[in-house]
Amino acid sequence: MKKIIIADDEHKILMSLEYSFKKNGYDVFIARDGTEVLEFLKTMTPDVILLDIMMPNLDGYSTLELIKQDEKLKGTKVIFLSAKNNPKDIEKGLEMGADAYVTKPYSIKKLMQQIEEMF
Repeated sequence: MKKIIIADDEHKILMSLEYSFKKNGYDVFIARDGTEVLEFLKTMTPDVILLDIMMPNLDGYSTLELIKQDEKLKGTKVIFLSAKNNPKDIEKGLEMGADAYVTKPYSIKKLMQQIEEMF
């Protein structure tokens, strides 16, 4: 079973994504900011991390930087899922090493398809 961490500070987004990914056979872990993502990463290696950029405590950019420093996470796909839809934001996210950048609002079906195509 593929493991996914979904990091977002919006409850409705977390709930809808958690439901959709569980329905599609994923083992889902929920984080409300980057520090919670890092806590999960101490004990597990997920296949995918969906990462919002604008979160309290530790934002998505900072979280991605820390993920990229960890050798055991080399095979983990990181996807930014953000309301920041300015081309410069998208470019920055991809240059930092995100595997994909999806802007809100998004289609869960298309997001799921994009993730499946990465494997």
